[in-house]
Amino acid sequence: MHATGALLLCRAPVADVRRALPLPHERVLLAPAGDGWSVLVPEGKPWLATGGEHEPVDRVLAGWASALAIGTNWPVLALWWDPGQAGYTLASGFRRTVGYEWLADGTPLGEDEAMRTFAVRLGLDPVHDMESLEALARPDSDADARARLLGLIAVLHRVGLELPVGLAPGESADRLREVARVGPETVAVEWSGWRDALDSGPLAEWVRGPRARALGAAQVGVGVPMVVWGWRRGAAGWAVAGGLMVVQGVVGLAYDRVRAGA
Repeated sequence: MHATGALLLCRAPVADVRRALPLPHERVLLAPAGDGWSVLVPEGKPWLATGGEHEPVDRVLAGWASALAIGTNWPVLALWWDPGQAGYTLASGFRRTVGYEWLADGTPLGEDEAMRTFAVRLGLDPVHDMESLEALARPDSDADARARLLGLIAVLHRVGLELPVGLAPGESADRLREVARVGPETVAVEWSGWRDALDSGPLAEWVRGPRARALGAAQVGVGVPMVVWGWRRGAAGWAVAGGLMVVQGVVGLAYDRVRAGA
């Protein structure tokens, strides 16, 4: 691959994903991607930091997937690629993310256990689909990184995924954005405020009372270690994701208190 790009695939319909969005200070394009699937395309290039510095695209997308998956009951799959390698990161609730990578020539870099966990969390067929995933983890001189991701998408096609025409691994971020913008069912989503997100989001029934307080405390408890780990390792994507979780938890706790006193 000669370009850098990324897609976020959510195993949920557009309406559910839209209520869970957006990521603060980020504008994304949201479109349906088959039966029970949605795709998110970043409008910008979040892996380009201020001053022209580059943050590894895999770290940024892992952070995005983790932040979006927190508090939902559906998994989020980040597909990413750059000129040197490609891969995926699967996030699901508070569970540890799982990922796999390939070098540009298709050389596998991940572990077989990651593929097995991937199959279980997405409810794939333990025999037929698992055979296809295992093939993606074996050396193949005829399959480069793009072919590996296309093979992964082919497996997910069996469980309803159908990406809009033109949204495919290997395309540049600019090309993905252009294609997504002209999609007839694409909507642009941007940050509209914490209160709107809390009142209309998938956790609307959890914004007040014991459940809200428990969720807020859990988000703070998980987010703080993520921030510390990301800061120590220089992993900005994880630090941002952890910071988002802390903010979500603090805001949730504060909102519950304010609403209780209203």
